[in-house]
Amino acid sequence: MPRGRSHSRRPVSKRTPSWCRYSPEEVEAFVIKLAKDEVPPSKIGLILRDQYGIPLVKPILGRSINEVLREGNLKPAIPEDLNNLINKADRIEKHLSRNKADAANRRPLELTESKIRRLAKYYKKRHILPDDWEYRPEGGHLGL
Repeated sequence: MPRGRSHSRRPVSKRTPSWCRYSPEEVEAFVIKLAKDEVPPSKIGLILRDQYGIPLVKPILGRSINEVLREGNLKPAIPEDLNNLINKADRIEKHLSRNKADAANRRPLELTESKIRRLAKYYKKRHILPDDWEYRPEGGHLGL
């Protein structure tokens, strides 16, 4: 088996499983409640799977978690993956400011900032981020 194949598999069927005892309204209420508790969308899916036994939200609701959050005006201003990269760059910057001689971690910082710029370009093209949003490594990462 090649590397990276040990993760769990998604359910085969796209239909709502017969053993899932929650109605679409209840699932939507769970998603909105967790979002109001500031749980990121990726964690919402894991919580629903592990604690409530809901394998996938999309077959039950007919739309994804992000679509539910967008309809409820609960979607974060910056997409979750971009925000995680920005936090990673911040952690590397703090480390480099404390450890001036650590030249080995300058390259990972450059690579992370490059990923941030590429992802921001993608989100601007898809109109998820405003066109004037810009990543600034000095600590002002929330855009213009």
